[in-house]
Amino acid sequence: MTRANVSDRDGASAMIALHAMHLRQVQNVLVDGGYSGVNFQLDVASNLNATVQVAKRNELHRFEVMPQRWVVERSFSWLENCRRLWKNCERQLTTSLQMVVLAFLALLFKRF
Repeated sequence: MTRANVSDRDGASAMIALHAMHLRQVQNVLVDGGYSGVNFQLDVASNLNATVQVAKRNELHRFEVMPQRWVVERSFSWLENCRRLWKNCERQLTTSLQMVVLAFLALLFKRF
């Protein structure tokens, strides 16, 4: 989380710079239009050696399913089915991460 005077793009750049060693396997970063910009792309390229793919809408007032955004929104919807993940009440980031992993594992086991 950042203060209100820090943009999401700047916060993401700082997070990537801070945790670059844990994100070594990331090859492509899929973001929405708010993260477009040369500075963010350069930060991702220099810290992660990854590319940035911006998923933008084609028209403003027309609904259209975009494959990249659909994957992200669908995944968030699945996570909201887990009561513990509705709000982030964990004190440690690693605990929150493990709850997300456990939620996806539960979804995977339900499919079999």
